[in-house]
Amino acid sequence: MDLVIAGFVAGVLGTLAMDLLNNLVARTGVFLKIDVAMIGRMAAGWTRGRFRYGHPDEMKQVPNEMIYGYLAHFAIGAGLAVPFVLGWDLWIGGSASPVWAVLYGVATTAASFFFVYPSMGLGAFGRRSPERIKAFITPLANHLFYGVGLAVGVVLV
Repeated sequence: MDLVIAGFVAGVLGTLAMDLLNNLVARTGVFLKIDVAMIGRMAAGWTRGRFRYGHPDEMKQVPNEMIYGYLAHFAIGAGLAVPFVLGWDLWIGGSASPVWAVLYGVATTAASFFFVYPSMGLGAFGRRSPERIKAFITPLANHLFYGVGLAVGVVLV
């Protein structure tokens, strides 16, 4: 049970790091800002059994989408961290390596490229986004930020 809590805390810290660093870097215009409302619309669609949209415009606004967005975003962050912490303990033993936590964070970009983007109607790698290059590099940077926060989390907990 302690490992699950450690993974949860590390995942929340990783997601918090992602959000804070994305918010800072997105102001430069180099990356896209995380659209929590869009995540909320997507999550609301999931609760209704809709896991894929043909175009982002198909996702209609829903009441409380920001709340849904933050809940989904942090649940996904924690949900990705718990298996990492548990798996590390099972296969390697001891506390998870911060270096591997960063690499794992970057590897979770695959979830954005192959599940989140297609679910939102943006296609794999965000290729249907009007900001194609930014749509590609933003998740890489965000998941690097997540990995850094995850690494801090595995050291602290």
